[in-house]
Amino acid sequence: MANKWSKDSWRNKPIVQVPEYDDQKALEKVEKRLSSYPPLVFAGEARRLKEHLAKVCRGEAFLLQGGDCAESFAEHNPDNIRDTFRVILQMAIVLTFGAGCPVIKVGRIAGQFAKPRSAPLEKQGEIELPSYRGDIINNIEFVEDLRIPDPERQIMAYRQSASTLNLLRAFAQGGYANLDHVHKWNMGFVKESKQGEQYEQVANRISETLDFMDAVGINSNTTPELRSVDFYTSHESLLLGYEECLTRVDSTSGDWYDTSAHMLWIGDRTRQPDGAHIEFVRGIKNPIGMKCGPSLDSDELLKLIDLINPSNEEGRLTLITRYGADNLDDHLPKLIRAVEKEGKKVVWSCDPMHGNTIKASNGYKTRPLDSILTEVKQFIDIHESEGTYAGGVHIEMTGQNVTECLGGTQKISEEDLTHRYHTHCDPRLNANQALDLSFLISERLKELRS
Repeated sequence: MANKWSKDSWRNKPIVQVPEYDDQKALEKVEKRLSSYPPLVFAGEARRLKEHLAKVCRGEAFLLQGGDCAESFAEHNPDNIRDTFRVILQMAIVLTFGAGCPVIKVGRIAGQFAKPRSAPLEKQGEIELPSYRGDIINNIEFVEDLRIPDPERQIMAYRQSASTLNLLRAFAQGGYANLDHVHKWNMGFVKESKQGEQYEQVANRISETLDFMDAVGINSNTTPELRSVDFYTSHESLLLGYEECLTRVDSTSGDWYDTSAHMLWIGDRTRQPDGAHIEFVRGIKNPIGMKCGPSLDSDELLKLIDLINPSNEEGRLTLITRYGADNLDDHLPKLIRAVEKEGKKVVWSCDPMHGNTIKASNGYKTRPLDSILTEVKQFIDIHESEGTYAGGVHIEMTGQNVTECLGGTQKISEEDLTHRYHTHCDPRLNANQALDLSFLISERLKELRS
């Protein structure tokens, strides 16, 4: 099958969750322009991420994947990018202390613009318009002209991704991520919170360790690993025309890579074995993630694993479970046993967000932090009981002080949701809640180590 693959072979397969563009000629012109643009990431970087994920597969590292539900053009500014990057660094530090192993940092950023929707149309009052599908496709404003899919938005998404990547690389390699600055990451509203105090305790221990290492001649000047981090990008592979345009042959290996991101994932709504989305990702060499929801049974999962990872390579495929705290016990053990029985090499990661979405009494879509924490605890416990490795988490979060998810030490209530509900799509953890989650995982992993 691999010999029959081409970067446009997905066009001959059934496809779902894609927009209908009125002007096909305009779409073709945009795709031609995109195909001539430089890559956003490089094949060697994607291979390096795969090597890191292979360590996760073997239980030697932990995957932290997080970021925005849906990036927007309007909120693109350096402070937002910095704050999200900073919280991921804080979470990674906390997790490293608990897991006692490297934490692989992958952002939902610099390309997370397209969103699947449960219905093609949205109704407000008596007016019905096409659903908002992300800024790369149409506008969130409920206005008829703005909801029409516009191919030019793909150019805007590419340029924003390039700009975001440029800043992320500067943060990761230019000194901001230096461990000597570990206290400086604890700023803003987080610093005055319980989580900020907990983080400061971890930071103090790191500083003491760094002082000792410096005394014996090991510091950020002599050891590059102490002054920079590897930070990777990811997004859902949904708008396949855009992904095809940025798929290129790597000059060193001769393999195809999607250069829009280091890692791509397939959503729970687009993982049909004979569908276009699986057809596309099976031919690119990037690390691939796949969401696994309640409708996925063991037989179909094994079929999908064989399609995406026929060589059974470590680090190639990450299974991202998304069940909800009330459903995990009924589904996850069966999948784990089926995968283990067949000897499939996968990374297991938990998405505790999507299965725990509810509608508040005031109409706001939200997620209770207690349910999110419960699902992650259950995920780790189930893997322990099955003798497998709970390798990561996949969360929607932001570095901003939003009020979109319920609970946490801030005790965000349904009434509080109206204060700072800024998401373009699904509710996100704020920085305090994200640190709550990382401390919980850290403590549980620490217990397992001991």
